[in-house]
Amino acid sequence: MIRILLADDEHLIRGALAQILDLDDDFEVVAQAATGPEAVAVAQRLRPDVAVLDLQMPGLDGIETATAILAELPGCGCVIVTSHGRPGYLKRALASGVRGFLPKTTSATTLAAVVRTVHAGGRHVDPELAAEAIAAGDSPLTPREADVLEAAADAAPVEEIARRVHLSAGTVRNHLSAAVSKLGATNRHEAVATARRMGWI
Repeated sequence: MIRILLADDEHLIRGALAQILDLDDDFEVVAQAATGPEAVAVAQRLRPDVAVLDLQMPGLDGIETATAILAELPGCGCVIVTSHGRPGYLKRALASGVRGFLPKTTSATTLAAVVRTVHAGGRHVDPELAAEAIAAGDSPLTPREADVLEAAADAAPVEEIARRVHLSAGTVRNHLSAAVSKLGATNRHEAVATARRMGWI
């Protein structure tokens, strides 16, 4: 019996996934969670074999949740299911130890097969997402540039961004300028949009 944890902040989707997976005789959905921190706490308590995690969740995203679960339960197979299949997310997920990465358009049959594959120690990445990630290449941004760009996403003034990331206003301007240049953008708002589309922030 493969014991599964499901985490998704959308109750309808989480419930539907639980019903679909429970139809298989060798699956048991032992827990459901609506947030990243809740999923981590439940995983630590119930020690599931496989965690199926939504990418976008409150508290911790799916990748951060997987990282926290794997720190405590290295044998747990983590699968990310997402409607945001951006190249940067896939690379971050694989680097964190996630073994499955699928779009939410995946069929129930494929999801069940991936759960079995991951439980057996294998990996499965949606081929289309993998091809996009390879074509996109690595993020040209340094970690600090990505942090600053993320902090600039709500169009805050430079002084406010500087407070958020604990840097001087001049350093923030330099990082923003470098990010805009590297992403071939005309301004920081366009740079944020590009980095978000690629999953680099």
